[in-house]
Amino acid sequence: MQTATKPNSTGVWQFLREALEGTTQDFTEGSLSRGIALLAVPTVLEMVMESTFGLVDAFWVARLGADALAAVGLTESLIVLLFSIALGLSMAATATVARRIGEKDAEGASVAAVQAIGCGVLAALVTGVAGALFAPQLLGMMHASPAVVRAGAGYTTVLLGGNVSIFLLFLINGVFRGSGDAAIAMRTLWLANLINMALDPCFIYGFLFFPKLGVTGAAVATTTGRSIGVVYQLYVLAGGRARVSVARRHLRVDWPVVRRLGRVGGTAMVQYFISTASWVSLARINALFGSATIAGYTIALRIVMFAILPSWGIATAAATLVGQNLGAKRPERSERAVNLAGSYNMVFLTVVGTVLFCGARFFARAFTGDGRVLAVAVECLQYVSLGFPFYAWGMIMEQAFNGAGDTATPTWINLFCYWMVQIPLAWTLAHSTGLGARGVYLAICTAESLLAVVSVAFFRRGRWKLVRI
Repeated sequence: MQTATKPNSTGVWQFLREALEGTTQDFTEGSLSRGIALLAVPTVLEMVMESTFGLVDAFWVARLGADALAAVGLTESLIVLLFSIALGLSMAATATVARRIGEKDAEGASVAAVQAIGCGVLAALVTGVAGALFAPQLLGMMHASPAVVRAGAGYTTVLLGGNVSIFLLFLINGVFRGSGDAAIAMRTLWLANLINMALDPCFIYGFLFFPKLGVTGAAVATTTGRSIGVVYQLYVLAGGRARVSVARRHLRVDWPVVRRLGRVGGTAMVQYFISTASWVSLARINALFGSATIAGYTIALRIVMFAILPSWGIATAAATLVGQNLGAKRPERSERAVNLAGSYNMVFLTVVGTVLFCGARFFARAFTGDGRVLAVAVECLQYVSLGFPFYAWGMIMEQAFNGAGDTATPTWINLFCYWMVQIPLAWTLAHSTGLGARGVYLAICTAESLLAVVSVAFFRRGRWKLVRI
């Protein structure tokens, strides 16, 4: 028994070391299960760090009161609109780089990376200036009370004004993931988030020699951490330490590549905008029920997003495998990768959903002792977790389409499920049936489950295999 166990244990540690340090595996060959795991493990840890930005902010800001936490929650709802642009560009970069890597065209991958970064900087400058100038008005548009606006205007101004760090962090990590260097993307987020974790209490409460900035300090800490992460990304790209490297000859505008990125990324932006705008609408519906409801909803969604991070890792792995294997002219291998990833994800999220449903009060109590906020957070967690087995397939399908460069199909699916089903259903259940905020949570569960069913049906039609990028 001892002889059999030791090699197995050694093999697990060797695998984890390879996944975390970076692998040289060709993802168009070999075991798909191993490929999914090698890409998913570092991506999960990367996503843990991205989600931890919000969790750490919520943890420290919650001690400043419900108004401060509500300001953070509403600002995050605004930030996700920027995420739709950043994620759209990132998805275009991932799909294009993955396709070039699958074709064994490293030069083409480098050119695509530079063009994507340039587009990201331009988009960040435009949205950053507008966001910084109109932060209080934007909070007002979210139905924030005057007290919430007073508490959170500085936080919103700093986060929106410094959004170039958000854009580039997402975008360059999309390049790394598309090339198969998920471990580098992971290290970037770990660096950025460790800095944020250290600086958050210092800037919020004025520890050591830092100024006491209150809720605004959380934004300063987060923006600083993300900016240092971007510096590390650029260092890796320029230093030839990744599968995609950038040299001086790449620093030029390549209009054909820009147009291809614009076509794929533009649709992806609309896709993410549709889904994120839906969340903004849900936040506005919740806001009508008061600060305690907003705060509880914010806590619940933070817990949910943290809990499903491994699923995003699996979904992102599926996107990379789809793109690279299509580039290698192996569409059947792409399809097998998606089916495997979906099965693994469903098993995982079913377990997670059960744990969240049963332990909702335990998890929510870690963030608040306010009875009203706690009750809302528990109720939201339990309703949303009911649909987790469906969410598993929806996440995989969306990323599979995107990895193939078929960003149009999930865009139309999102439009139908979110804007034509989720938002009207949430409003109706919340205001016409007496369910209140509970109606919003039911609408989330219903729409996300419907999205999964529709996405699987479209994926089986196979048109995504014919997309050229």
